[in-house]
Amino acid sequence: MTATKKFASQADLEEKKVTFSQISEHAWAYTAEGDPNTGIIIGDDCVLVADTQATPAMAADVIRRIREVTDKPIKYVVLTHYHAVRVLGASAYQPQQIISSQDTYDLIVERGEQDKASEIGRFPRLFQNVETVPAGMTWPTMTFTGKMTLWLGKLEVQLLQLGRGHTKGDTVVWLPGEGALLSGDLVEFGATPYAGDAYFKDWPKTLDNIAALKPKALVPGRGAALTTPAEVAKGLSETRDFIADVYANVQKGVAAGMDLNAVYKDTYGVLKQKYGHWVIFDHCMPFDVTRCYDEATQYADPRIWTAERDVEMWKTLEG
Repeated sequence: MTATKKFASQADLEEKKVTFSQISEHAWAYTAEGDPNTGIIIGDDCVLVADTQATPAMAADVIRRIREVTDKPIKYVVLTHYHAVRVLGASAYQPQQIISSQDTYDLIVERGEQDKASEIGRFPRLFQNVETVPAGMTWPTMTFTGKMTLWLGKLEVQLLQLGRGHTKGDTVVWLPGEGALLSGDLVEFGATPYAGDAYFKDWPKTLDNIAALKPKALVPGRGAALTTPAEVAKGLSETRDFIADVYANVQKGVAAGMDLNAVYKDTYGVLKQKYGHWVIFDHCMPFDVTRCYDEATQYADPRIWTAERDVEMWKTLEG
């Protein structure tokens, strides 16, 4: 860790190779070597897209690939959670409905504008042609609490809140008939979980609830699509281990009376040995440890990240 480390992912300028692959009869994965993924369900009469990419210009590539396999209308966009990098491309799909949990809607009301400015500053490459993003927020047109069932013709699609983790509003998209699941950022694979808005104590249990569904295939938030039960189990266990390791190390530091800066340096050093090769490790760790320290001390709920708070935190921990 040196003073020359660039803020967040501003040094990450390398374009990633996109893969568009079928993971079950009706589910597809749009993945890009650790960049944010999009999940697609192609039903009997329409298409559902989960997580939109960061800008309409980037979403256009998802649409192009969907159109290579179907001409059915894109009826639904599902926001698995509220982060700008996942939702600001929604307008490109011109869906009939944009759906989220009510908890996600509430987060957009509370912190959507701040999150938008924060994320664009963190990761410029992921906001290609940011000028194509409409002014204001991406607002859901429908919300639900707990569970919502959609029918894409005869295809049953369940939207489920299985617990808090990555955010308080996390939603998974589940195809019970074929065991395919779109997890959003609750599950990552070979990529560091971003936990700046997380609930560390809840997240492992939420992953257990996903495992209880016994998915055969899964599109994680980042990383390659998981196409066998063994790969799904690995994605779940590695995500769970990371969250547990951060929390255990931070708790140990707090119990020892260490301040945030000392806890960060210690936790970074310990976790880098095991997870340092994962995508966006250096980007995520300052945000993850700061949120975990908050949760372990005085803030049960995540504090709002602003562009200014981002930079102040980074200077404190990395300067």
